[in-house]
Amino acid sequence: MKMRISLLFLAGGFFFITLAGYQIVKSSFVQTKTLSTAIKEVRERETALLDDQAETVKNGEVLGVLELPTLNEKLPIVKGVTEEALEKGVGYYEGTALPNQHDQIVLSGHRDTVFKRLGKLKIGDELVVEMPYGSFTYIIEETFIVEANDRTVIHSTAPVEKLTLTTCYPFHYVGNAPQRYIINAKRK
Repeated sequence: MKMRISLLFLAGGFFFITLAGYQIVKSSFVQTKTLSTAIKEVRERETALLDDQAETVKNGEVLGVLELPTLNEKLPIVKGVTEEALEKGVGYYEGTALPNQHDQIVLSGHRDTVFKRLGKLKIGDELVVEMPYGSFTYIIEETFIVEANDRTVIHSTAPVEKLTLTTCYPFHYVGNAPQRYIINAKRK
């Protein structure tokens, strides 16, 4: 009887490990495909108008590319922060500014996919946002942790342009994380 129970637990553990592995591979594939599309579209839409940018793009579609030079990573920026959008890359939080609008830009991503190494970034590191109408560099000023329901991190910074990155925290937490890791960066 003990042997059957042990085998049952072993089979269940193997199932969940396989399922998690599949999700990671699937997410990585989708993000790589989206990044390729993002880089191509950023180059092709160089004449796009800033004001029309977010309005003409549908949820889940590419807006630009987020480069994390310190980590040697380029990530697609997609419109929206729905599960579907975040599966493709870093989500642009609608209602916040876009680069060159001199206000707060908010980008969010999952801690176990696009932002899995976000905690390695330090104050002074650069973040680069590539949009069809230009490339914009930001310098990290601060990092901090807030509770998951704290929306005070999203606010106007006008006329100062700031980029805010958000992800769930702790980074290695299993399940719905109780906090959010925040990075604020000022335009260079």
